[in-house]
Amino acid sequence: MVSSLKELIDQAQLDHSDDPEERFISSGVSWSSYELLLAKLEDNSHYRLAYLDGVLEIVSPSIRHEKIKTNLGMLLERFFYNKRIRFIPMGSSTFRNKAKKAGAEPDECYCIGEEKSVPDLAIEVVVTSGNIKKLEIYRRLGVAEVWFWERNQLKLYHKRDSFQNEQATVYPYTYGYEPIKTSEILLQLDIDLFERCLIISDSIQAIDEFEQGLNNE
Repeated sequence: MVSSLKELIDQAQLDHSDDPEERFISSGVSWSSYELLLAKLEDNSHYRLAYLDGVLEIVSPSIRHEKIKTNLGMLLERFFYNKRIRFIPMGSSTFRNKAKKAGAEPDECYCIGEEKSVPDLAIEVVVTSGNIKKLEIYRRLGVAEVWFWERNQLKLYHKRDSFQNEQATVYPYTYGYEPIKTSEILLQLDIDLFERCLIISDSIQAIDEFEQGLNNE
């Protein structure tokens, strides 16, 4: 348990040597301490914070993580333009709900069609595993679809609205999200093509192959 905001900040000064992805997790953190830390780190884009029921996670992403995140967003936005889908990119904005004791900063997130207070799609790039329940956070925030990029593949989840006393009555092990093979909010997106191009290290080649695949559909 962390007793003060200063302690949180001190422990969040993570070692960036040799490009590690550092992760700090603490329990017993009050909502007010979480909000104070968000304010303190407002001008520092290097950290991602997540909060659930008093558990705070601070991640210092590696360069490898940020490369994947950037390439993922780049290809997805090419898809939006190609298919003429109106979208609002919201990047790593902070979303939080005090009443539900949940907050997160996705790696990338988007509203589809029009801007909303909560994104339709949140994307997390997983390089090292954590133990905070990200799907439960996104369920409480009301995010319809969540993608995880892990081990060179996407895992997609779509929220099903079936709960009793805040407990999921369907898909309880994934907090009310159904694992899916294709996106329900981006029906035209070929997930296999997207995955193949995401693992191409040369960004120009990745874009060329992705757009060629889109145009051949």
